[in-house]
Amino acid sequence: MNNIESTVVSTRIRFARNLQGYPFPNRLQDVAQAKEIVRAVYAAASRLRSFHLYLMDEISEDVAQAICDDHLISTELASNRAFGAALIDEEDDEDGTRGKFSIMLNEEDHLREQYILRGLSLSLAYQKISAVDDELSKILPFAFDDSLGYLTACPTNLGTGMRASVMLFLPGLTRMNKMDRLIREISRLGHTVRGVYGEGSEAEGYMYQISNEVTLGVSENYILSEVQRAALEIVNLESQARKALRAADTVGIKDECCRAYGVLQNCEKISYAEFLQLISDVKLGVALDFLEIDTFSWLDDFIASMRPANINLYTDKPLTPAERDIYRASRCRAAFADIRRVQEE
Repeated sequence: MNNIESTVVSTRIRFARNLQGYPFPNRLQDVAQAKEIVRAVYAAASRLRSFHLYLMDEISEDVAQAICDDHLISTELASNRAFGAALIDEEDDEDGTRGKFSIMLNEEDHLREQYILRGLSLSLAYQKISAVDDELSKILPFAFDDSLGYLTACPTNLGTGMRASVMLFLPGLTRMNKMDRLIREISRLGHTVRGVYGEGSEAEGYMYQISNEVTLGVSENYILSEVQRAALEIVNLESQARKALRAADTVGIKDECCRAYGVLQNCEKISYAEFLQLISDVKLGVALDFLEIDTFSWLDDFIASMRPANINLYTDKPLTPAERDIYRASRCRAAFADIRRVQEE
C-alpha cells in the first residue's frame, strides 16, 4: 500500500476575504447588510461557476450537518441561521479527481473561499481557488492594506489570508503515543495540528489536520512549500510508526484489525461511534496489508455516507437512532464484501 495514499486523505486551500464598507461578521448586526453581502457575492461567483446557494435559514438541519460533515462549511456557519450562507460547486477533472469549491459567507469573515480535493495536491488546490479568487477580486471590493495585506476579522489571518491544510490518517503515531511530541514539533515549525473538524475539535478515527499558522509576511508559495514539506515528513514518520506497531505485536494488531472487519461484515445494528472506531481499525488493517481493497479512498467515502445526517438524506426521511443503526449495519454487510483478508503464505 502506497504510504501517501494510505496516509493523506485530502488537501484544502482556504482564503479569508472581507468586503470594504461592511463590519466584520462578528460586528454585523443588520440583517439587511448581511443579505446584501450574500447577494453581491452570489452574483459575482455565479459568473464564474454554477454555484449552488445554501441559505442557512432555509436549509434543513440534516442538509446543514451533511455539508458540515463534508468540511464544506464550519459548525459556526451551520449555526448562524440569521446571516450565514454558502456557495458550493463540484467538478471532475480529466484524471477523475473530484474537487469541491465552497465559499462560506458571513462566517468569521465575509468570505471563506475553499477548494478541497482528495490526496496530497496543494499546488492544484491553490491554482483552482486562486483562479476563482482572482476573478472575484475584479468584481468585489476586497478589504486590503498595502502593509497588512488582506484585512481579516482575526489578526492571525492577515497578509495572504491563506490556510493550506492537509488531512492525515495517523493511526501509527496515535497508537505509539507519539502525537503529543509531533504536535509540539509542528508548532515549533510554524504549523498547527487540529482535529478532523478544525480548531477545537477532536481527532476522530485517527484523523488530524495540519495547516500553516503564519499568513503575514510570507508568500503563498512559501506556505505551500512548507506545508507540503511538513506533510511528507509526517507521512514518513507515520510509515515508521506503523512498522514499529506491527513489529511490536503482529498477531495482536492483526487480530484487532480483522475482528473489526468481522464485526462490520456481520453486524445487525451499529452506532456511528462504534462504526467509526471499527472502520478506522479496518483502514489500519489495509494500510498494514492484513486486508485488501481496490481503492483505499473508498473507505473515507463510505465513512462519510454513514454519518447520521447523510443517512437521513439518503433514505429521504428522518430515522430514529435505532433505525439508523440497523440501516448502517445493512450497508456495512453489503459494502464489506469488497474487502478481502490477505491469505496466509
